[in-house]
Amino acid sequence: MRTRTIPGSTGRPRPMRLLGDPALTMPCQEVTAFDGELARLIEDMYATMYAAHGVGLAANQIGVPLRVFVYDCPDDEDRRHLGHLVNPRLVEADGPVVRGPEGCLSLPGIEAGTPRHDHAVVEGFSATGEPRTVTGTGFFARCLQHECDHLDGGLYVDHLTGLRRRRALRAAARAPWADHGEVRPPHS
Repeated sequence: MRTRTIPGSTGRPRPMRLLGDPALTMPCQEVTAFDGELARLIEDMYATMYAAHGVGLAANQIGVPLRVFVYDCPDDEDRRHLGHLVNPRLVEADGPVVRGPEGCLSLPGIEAGTPRHDHAVVEGFSATGEPRTVTGTGFFARCLQHECDHLDGGLYVDHLTGLRRRRALRAAARAPWADHGEVRPPHS
């Protein structure tokens, strides 16, 4: 019998920040208060991620400039990884570099082959301040690196070069949520 609530079930989805929003390009601040407000933020982040059908979400994607991300992501063996990290730090990214499909909730509908290491280790804390180390391989390693990039003010398109980068940015400029270089939320 389940004794805990499902992550996000008590949260409320928040508006997503999209490509072009300055909140996505600024490095996030360290969390200093492990309190009820942080717990509510994490619940809202899960609710937002699930509402958008994502596998990961960083706090700055909903306009909160704090070093927090949530995930519910499979690895290449289809094992589910569910959790959150506060003040995460990518401490290892190694193994072969694999170019694989990558998308982002802040660039809805746009995907590009992006190079990422096949193994990643991230250290951080739980919502209550307990140390955590999360290790991922394959698609989950890609997710961990992607979310850490967000917290440093980066997007996956920053890893693209040449034609891949031009195509992704051209698609973003033509997307229904883009309006002459300014980004607005998608219509509900």
